Amino acid sequence: MKKSTRTLLAAALVLGVAAGPAIVPAVAAAPPAAAASQASSPDLSAVIAGLPRADATAALVRVGGTEGSWRGSAGVHDLESGAPADPAARFRAGSVTKVFTAATVLQLAAEGRIDLDRPARSYLPDLIPGRYAKVTVRQLLNHTHGIPAADFPGETVEEWYANRFVVHSPEAMVRSATAKPREFRPGTRQHYLNIGYTIAGLLVERVTGDTYERQVERRILRPLGLRDTYFPGEAAEITGPYNHGYQTMRLDDGTTGLRDVSVWGTTDGWAAGDIVSTTADLERFTRALFKGGVVRGPLLEEMFTLPKVPDVKSGDPAAYSAGLSMKRLGGREVWGKTGGRWGYNAAIASTRNGERTLVYSVNSTDAKGQDMNRTALGLMVAAYGLPD
Repeated sequence: MKKSTRTLLAAALVLGVAAGPAIVPAVAAAPPAAAASQASSPDLSAVIAGLPRADATAALVRVGGTEGSWRGSAGVHDLESGAPADPAARFRAGSVTKVFTAATVLQLAAEGRIDLDRPARSYLPDLIPGRYAKVTVRQLLNHTHGIPAADFPGETVEEWYANRFVVHSPEAMVRSATAKPREFRPGTRQHYLNIGYTIAGLLVERVTGDTYERQVERRILRPLGLRDTYFPGEAAEITGPYNHGYQTMRLDDGTTGLRDVSVWGTTDGWAAGDIVSTTADLERFTRALFKGGVVRGPLLEEMFTLPKVPDVKSGDPAAYSAGLSMKRLGGREVWGKTGGRWGYNAAIASTRNGERTLVYSVNSTDAKGQDMNRTALGLMVAAYGLPD
């Protein structure tokens, strides 16, 4: 792998997405720092030109901010009909859900109902055992808690597909995770996992006496007018118009090919990764979030503050804050969050002051692979530039 490609892959993974082969399209050059929409659109158009292809069947993209805006879509609604992809379609946004969860917890902290420095066990004593008594709410949000992942049935995509309709309760996931020894002493390392946000969702329910979903709807979705964003609950199918997602896997006849994985339960993600949205809604959310319209005052800085600890695997400096992640691209800080569900990759990103925002949905054919999806990687580089 060439050094530039390896560096790009590392940058993309820091922003939280994993999918497909790490190939950098030659046409995906970064637009100038103050480029207008006419200047940036050819690069972005070139990244999604030619869909469907091996790595993705469709892509929906929005770039905005004071430096100009561009919208584009490519690919197909489904492989059977070959109809064009619907640019207004809903999609699974995966771990972008964490930004909504973090924002909700921070709102409750602003109201004095949650103390970020208080142990999570003090809110959920019946669920979190004594071995995790010192894990704070802040550590749940910035992935420095040391709680391992929950166990799920299956080890291959084919086995996970066979279990796609299994319903997982958040309480059972937390019990599965907290029954294990801790990975490290809380606050000393960072390990990006879903479990901290599963606990955060339960914490929201405990302190409000309401469901996590209704709290996010009341606090974020309704005030911002995000009418096409919702939580699917136990429903395995996306409600409303959507472009089909496909996954490369072993088929029933023993061959390897694409299987339609659009219908797949997401209860294993819940407050960490089950939201359904559109690029228009996520763009509106991103603009409001970065302008201080969702989380206000000092608590907003929690989303732009990285803990000063190393990553548990690489030893690199921590890259995740409360809900977001940061990487320097094109000479400036880019904050955002990406997410993957089978058949779908999504992302929101922005410079700190909103000069350039990026939202995309890519219907990836290996949305949970070890490497960065070619199309998603190209969009990130085209929008912001190469890593410093």
